[in-house]
Amino acid sequence: MPLAVYILGLSAFALGTSEFMLSGLVPPIAEDMNVSIPRAGLLISAFAIGMVVGAPLLAVATLRLPRKTTLIALITVFGLRQMAGALAPNYAVLFASRVISALPCAGFWAVGAAVAIAMVPVGSRARALAVMIGGLSIANVLRVPAGAFLGEHLGWASAFWAVGLASAIALVGVVTRIPRIPLPETRPRPLKNEVAIYRDRQVLLSIAVTALAAGGVFCAFSYLAPLLTDVSGLDEAWVSGVLGLFGIGAVVGTTIGGRVADAHLFGVLLTGISASTVFLVALALFASNPAATIVLTFLLGVSAFYTAPALNARMFNVAGAAPTLAGATTTAAFNLGNTGGPWLGGTVIDANLGFASTAWAGAAMTVLGLGTAALALRLTKRPAPGHVVARSRGAGGTTPSEPARGKATSSC
Repeated sequence: MPLAVYILGLSAFALGTSEFMLSGLVPPIAEDMNVSIPRAGLLISAFAIGMVVGAPLLAVATLRLPRKTTLIALITVFGLRQMAGALAPNYAVLFASRVISALPCAGFWAVGAAVAIAMVPVGSRARALAVMIGGLSIANVLRVPAGAFLGEHLGWASAFWAVGLASAIALVGVVTRIPRIPLPETRPRPLKNEVAIYRDRQVLLSIAVTALAAGGVFCAFSYLAPLLTDVSGLDEAWVSGVLGLFGIGAVVGTTIGGRVADAHLFGVLLTGISASTVFLVALALFASNPAATIVLTFLLGVSAFYTAPALNARMFNVAGAAPTLAGATTTAAFNLGNTGGPWLGGTVIDANLGFASTAWAGAAMTVLGLGTAALALRLTKRPAPGHVVARSRGAGGTTPSEPARGKATSSC
């Protein structure tokens, strides 16, 4: 992997801290802002909403801008918005700040992912994207439990200041280590041609699988802190450590998934989503057992991030005709899940079904995701009449919109 790919992973770490740290800060924010825990949990959805809107919007808006300049501008704005969140005087301002700060985050993900795959062969896409996703995994290991620790001892705003500092460090890496990537010699594809990928059923199925797989896990994970204290009976001091276990599992899952997804894409998708479903059901059944909850938290981290490189690579494969929107669409799809999951979790909590019910709701989402992935595999093996499908050594196969093997092409 080129050094620049690892710098993008470092930047993903800074970006990921903001999205995931709220899972450990829901209780103190709810208390300080005088709102319910489900409403405080919607701050996670607020960030995800901004990601859904911002990813395709900024990917298109920055299409003709130099890639490095775009990355520098986006991560700078992101860091400044974290500081604004730390100074938010009430829930409404904090909610708006979360939505706005997600816009540059989404843009960075979309552009950064396209830059990453442009620097490696097609057969190494999942590994390159796994490096970026690994930044998110490490964010779970270090920043989410650290955010919970800071929230408990220094107040929730200190976690936002810490993310701002991490963004500044990432900015230095982007400025000094990311090469200046020239604009393409040919004019970018017209926007209407890029948007045409959304008529491809495999693209739509990939969006659905990604949203359901991510949403199912984060339906439960978003409310893991109150589940640990109110259902499992653990002391608040345990929360940061258990969230850290989820992150360690995420690192393990990303490492394994990134190494095998290029050769066995659908195998990773089907086994990973199936495992998440089993772990969520087990969490719902054994949430009152502290030891079981701790082990299952780790396993959920493994299964969720084991599938992430495959989900990313699949989108770049089926949407290869529009690389500008491929990364943006993946980002939006993940955050559709990160919006719907916490919302569904909050809904079942408001219905007085208890914190453990979020795991049941999450399992329902992953079951739908598993069925959608199976349908995508069936359609890949049996393409629509008139379509010619190239033979591929990977289990994921190719579709008419997938590029031939060799060097990756990108609008970067």
